[in-house]
Amino acid sequence: MTAAAAHLGMLPLHRAPSAGELLAIPYFDKRDNADHGVITLMGVDECGNEICFVGQRGASRMLENLVHGLARHFDIPSGEYKLVNVLNKVNTSMRIGGTMSRRFKWINAGRPLVAWGTVRAYDKIIKLVRLVRARECR
Repeated sequence: MTAAAAHLGMLPLHRAPSAGELLAIPYFDKRDNADHGVITLMGVDECGNEICFVGQRGASRMLENLVHGLARHFDIPSGEYKLVNVLNKVNTSMRIGGTMSRRFKWINAGRPLVAWGTVRAYDKIIKLVRLVRARECR
């Protein structure tokens, strides 16, 4: 969700956001366990690409296989969509904070930890966003 927000210009590309900026983003640490696997449209970028995100709960390979399989079944060319796995950019603070906030409902303790971890991981996330934008928005 953070990468999608940055891709759409909801977060800065030139610096790490503040915790307040992160918390102002729609969906930031607000999804429930039932939302895992639900593809959510975050917005449309300046090139007309729909930018979506999905919580995959560590099942990125299964999600990729599912999406590719459905695309083949419905004759959607692979060039018509792009999957970008951001899971390897998620750090321990983000995982622990997310578990505390979403699973255990300890929002007051978990949400600041997620935000802190996201700020720390932001440089890696932004490098990926820049790479995708360079390839997809020409």
